[in-house]
Amino acid sequence: MKEASLYFKLDNSKVQCNLCAHHCVIKTGKKGICKVRVNHEGILYTRAYGKTIAQHVDPVEKKPLYHFFPGSKAYSVATPGCNFHCRFCQNWDISQIIPDTLLESGYPATPEQIVRSAKQTGCQSIAYTYTEPTIFFEYSYDTAQIAKKEGIQNIYVSNGYMTFEMLEIMAPFLDAINVDLKAFRDETYRRIIGARLQPVLDNLKKIKQLGIWLEVTSLIIPGINDDPQEIRDMAAFVADELGRDVPWHISRFFPSYNMSDMPPTPLQTLQMAKDTGFEAGLQYVYPGNVASHEDVHTKCPQCRHLLIRRSHFGVIMNHIRDGLCPECGMKISGVGM
Repeated sequence: MKEASLYFKLDNSKVQCNLCAHHCVIKTGKKGICKVRVNHEGILYTRAYGKTIAQHVDPVEKKPLYHFFPGSKAYSVATPGCNFHCRFCQNWDISQIIPDTLLESGYPATPEQIVRSAKQTGCQSIAYTYTEPTIFFEYSYDTAQIAKKEGIQNIYVSNGYMTFEMLEIMAPFLDAINVDLKAFRDETYRRIIGARLQPVLDNLKKIKQLGIWLEVTSLIIPGINDDPQEIRDMAAFVADELGRDVPWHISRFFPSYNMSDMPPTPLQTLQMAKDTGFEAGLQYVYPGNVASHEDVHTKCPQCRHLLIRRSHFGVIMNHIRDGLCPECGMKISGVGM
């Protein structure tokens, strides 16, 4: 195990973790909510460092990031664990169930090995994803520093529950982030996720202030966060507080984990959410988890010229030139566009 960063020593060998907004106070011999940070005799250790549970090459669109080097490949890595306990988790087998055997059965890899693998596979970026990258901060931070020197971009796919301190440390090496905005009611966050809404909202605004490219994803779940007023509030927050050029991904829910008895999101609900996003003034709204949909393509917000055509997470046509719409000359927001 490696000693963790961002914690305080307290009396009686207790420690307080300052990595995420839970601010866990942990007694000796006990773990934090994430289950991978453990107090051993007054010192906090991370059990996740260098212990990957997944290493894959993905299209960057799968993160999903549609305005960050479109059509490029991302080397995706994850370690077990999460600081959320979402009842609808899609990756519950590696994020929620964390026996010691899971930590031991992965693929050990140093930060140097991760960067080397990314280069060998022709990846433009490294994505810290699948589980929550905040909980393996030390590992991602060390990897990201090396990647930056090698000209490789760094991406977080996150629930947005880290502390400002962690964000500020990571920011110089973090090029893009997709944050899940899972609902817009604190009660839902507390009941379904085991967290609070406000820290996520605060971090979304902080990410914009730090200049990290941001895209937002909301999984629309029937009976949980699909109320039209809640969707209007969510869309208005993204447009007014983060920016009208921030891409908003609205994803279709499919039954999973402890919500396996619920129906998938009706397509008409996604259509309503998409329309709501545009009514709020957002320039880019994309449906997700749908087999095929015309709205996954990128169109110029000004003249509606088709700029990027996508299919199955792949870019099959990109007409953007030097970040501009070739038809009307509008600047298209993003990085590497």
